[in-house]
Amino acid sequence: MLVVTTNQNDFETDIYSLVKAFYPAAEVKVYLGDDAGFEEVSSDPGLPDININFLVNRILLMIYANEIEAYEDIDEEISEEERIRREIINSNRASAGSNLNVAGIDINEEMSRLEVKNALKQLLYCCLANHTKTVLPWGALTGIRPVKIPMNLLNLGNRQDEIITHMQEVYFCSEEKARLALLIALKEREILSTVDLNNSYSLYIAIPFCPTTCLYCSFTSYPIAKYKDIVAAYLEALFKEMDFIADLLKEKRLITIYIGGGTPTTLSAEELELLLKKITDSFRFDHLQEFTVEAGRPDSISREKLSVLKKYRVGRISINPQSMNEETLRAIGRDHTVSQVHEAFHLARELDFANINMDIILGLPNETVADVKNTMQAIAELKPDSLTIHSLAVKRAAKLTEWVNENGLETMKNTDETMQAAAECATGMGMSPYYLYRQKNMAGNLENVGYATETHHGLYNILMMEDIHTIVALGAGGITKRIRDGQAERCDNLKEVDQYINRVEEMITRKRGLLVK
Repeated sequence: MLVVTTNQNDFETDIYSLVKAFYPAAEVKVYLGDDAGFEEVSSDPGLPDININFLVNRILLMIYANEIEAYEDIDEEISEEERIRREIINSNRASAGSNLNVAGIDINEEMSRLEVKNALKQLLYCCLANHTKTVLPWGALTGIRPVKIPMNLLNLGNRQDEIITHMQEVYFCSEEKARLALLIALKEREILSTVDLNNSYSLYIAIPFCPTTCLYCSFTSYPIAKYKDIVAAYLEALFKEMDFIADLLKEKRLITIYIGGGTPTTLSAEELELLLKKITDSFRFDHLQEFTVEAGRPDSISREKLSVLKKYRVGRISINPQSMNEETLRAIGRDHTVSQVHEAFHLARELDFANINMDIILGLPNETVADVKNTMQAIAELKPDSLTIHSLAVKRAAKLTEWVNENGLETMKNTDETMQAAAECATGMGMSPYYLYRQKNMAGNLENVGYATETHHGLYNILMMEDIHTIVALGAGGITKRIRDGQAERCDNLKEVDQYINRVEEMITRKRGLLVK
């Protein structure tokens, strides 16, 4: 266990995320004050036999920084323990990066909260990088939306070279990641320049059923075989929410619809028709720019279901293999074959779907660089219109957590080499990156990137990531997000299907409280 103690109730999430990024296999605890002691630290040989004790107090940080600065100049008799401590802090600074010197990090009472947070993270990052002899691709950045930084700086009139320098000097990002974030910010700004975000909203509809639950999945998802008898009741509850929103927001413009899950195509063709007819009968499509359905699992797709989607003007679908290696598919609990991926994709093309997305995950159990290249070659042969490249994230709610405990985190690796192989394949298919986000506990401390050919980007994905647009979420596990005065306010629906059905009126009341004020 790695124990972090602070003397203020602030920045705990940032501290936890940064320590966890350096020690992904470790259990990390952040305590306030004297709630934890040195004796709690494990002697696990894979972890440093020290207590990482960084205090948030601004004055103590200033003193600490000054101590580090003076280490090379002070010639005094010190204890062996102190000598080792100083060597740990100063070790390998040059190889870790020229900026990783805490002497230059200043914290004072005149700084804003953001400036204090950044300085704290810089100090923590430098010490951890020097101690572990490791640097992270995204440096001290722990948020899920790194593109917001260059986007904000672009809006303030900063030059592109200034933005890259800022991300390197303030967040210790690699030049490669800084340029990627800037490139995507420029692309997003171009795409959004044609979108009227005023007096508009998007609709997310959750269908929380799947053929089986994948090893890595932490979304609200229930095996259809077990829950088939309550699908009708679920749709009935969903339609109540739909009626409320359609009436409440009838004066606003609906610009994107995204049906996700789960796997929406787990529904039968008749159930899909019922759902899509309800949507088209309830909402005006005058300003609709994008209608997406996550077809997701190839083993849930049929000609009849795709025909229903086509009938109701669904323009964008996802067919997600995650990997094109049979052994991996079995290991992660996806009960379909590579052949079924090909069959589903060609069937969708046959029915004239001209905007097909595919998802893959890098860092899946025991996958090698060769496996990733095999997946990318197979996808290139299919020629999808967009491709989302995910780095595996280990979530507490996923069965993958148990798998990791039994098999070890080292069996799941994602590296710059695998990311580069995937990116080169996407570029070779005529795609460019258009959105990006990060998650906690991602393999390799990397990122998720969406690539698309021109005009085939997923508008909903950008709107969802950038907190610039109200998104109303219906169904179990949906999180509604209202943007007001540049700030996001949220309310969530219950995740459990039974609870959602029985308490749907409460879900409606929650939305009324958020949207009617």
